[in-house]
Amino acid sequence: MKIENKKLTAIDLFSGCGGLTLGLKQAGFNVIGAVEIDSLAVETYRVNHSKVNIWHKDIRKLTGTEILEKLKLKKGELDLLAGCPPCQGFSSMRTRNGKEVKDARNDLIFDYLRLVKELLPKTVMMENVPALAENRRMKRFKKELEDLGYESNGTPLVLNTAHYGVPQRRRRMILVSSRVGKINLPEGTAEKVTVSDAIGGMPRPGETGDPLHDIKEKRTPKVLEMIKLIPKDGGSRSDLPKRLHLECHKKFPGGFKDVYGRMAWKNVSPTITGGCISPSKGRFLHPSQNRAITLREAALLQTFPKDYYFSLKKGRQGVALMIGNALPPEFIKQHAIAIKKSLLKLYS
Repeated sequence: MKIENKKLTAIDLFSGCGGLTLGLKQAGFNVIGAVEIDSLAVETYRVNHSKVNIWHKDIRKLTGTEILEKLKLKKGELDLLAGCPPCQGFSSMRTRNGKEVKDARNDLIFDYLRLVKELLPKTVMMENVPALAENRRMKRFKKELEDLGYESNGTPLVLNTAHYGVPQRRRRMILVSSRVGKINLPEGTAEKVTVSDAIGGMPRPGETGDPLHDIKEKRTPKVLEMIKLIPKDGGSRSDLPKRLHLECHKKFPGGFKDVYGRMAWKNVSPTITGGCISPSKGRFLHPSQNRAITLREAALLQTFPKDYYFSLKKGRQGVALMIGNALPPEFIKQHAIAIKKSLLKLYS
């Protein structure tokens, strides 16, 4: 086997619907295991990644020994342990006066650390919201990694995914550590992949045969009128006549300016969130059609392929949350390629 074609092994912790796994696969990793607690995400993951062993359970109840035995690995053999611990407790939308919101999920980062100690992978990658970079938990996490012999390559860094081939403005923290050599991380580029590049060729929703694209919207007459009057290609609710301003917007005219805004064709989209199909939750209106983006369009802006399956068992909102919580595969792919290049030097 040629060294460059060697399949390196990876495990995805807190896998969600599989965005990180997809990025790792696109970079050439063999993802052999995953852990996820949410049943809808697990169902979605299994359809898209049927050959991966996934533990549908609370990570706090899973040991490294169980993982090693199931995957027939020895401690230290795994090439990459990657994951994104739940970040809601660190989200800027859930902080009060700069203070962290108490959330039991905040400490799941230490179960990630526990599994690093129990599996001793050659490399570690963690992605999360920017606030975690300066949090005391991250400082402890990084210190304990260093005690294990890991070098963190100048990370954690807070990066904009728009600089890494994602048609979306999304600031994320990434940490990449290795105990087997330095990793040269990708520098990113100023060249943008735009909304037009991602969804410009999509047919009008209605009869495409894709349930994520064809779901019909239900809007009140007033909201429909608002949408029609918002200028195409980047228009804002501030362009509306005053008679159509909502009471909440009249009280706080300077707040949440992206609400009921349109995306612009030649720019990147705003951050795709769990509210991505609701114009009241952000700049989620289609650039030229009088509607919000569809679930499929939201997934494309996250860099999922057109045929990626998402379970509708819990309705539109269940899918929107999976898409909004996912890691953009393209962003992960570019960093995973850098990790792969470093690891392949071990086998040359």
